[in-house]
Amino acid sequence: MKYINASEILPKKLLKELQTYIEGEVLYIPKSSTKKQWGSVNGSRLFYLERNKEIQRLYKEGHSIDVLAKRYGLAYSTIKKIIYR
Repeated sequence: MKYINASEILPKKLLKELQTYIEGEVLYIPKSSTKKQWGSVNGSRLFYLERNKEIQRLYKEGHSIDVLAKRYGLAYSTIKKIIYR
């Protein structure tokens, strides 16, 4: 992260206004773009949602948690979280 002296880039009126709130300190200004949800760009989110729905369906059909944990390579507790969510 690069630091820029506010007096070099901001109008004097805006600088004075900011100085009423914070003076002589470091201020982080976040980007204005909206952040995308995890996995929405590469499809991971959709993959895990579909996998979890399938696990819930198989459990309702009578498959045990142990069988599902082995089939999907997940911990017993993870399968429980998926099922009881």
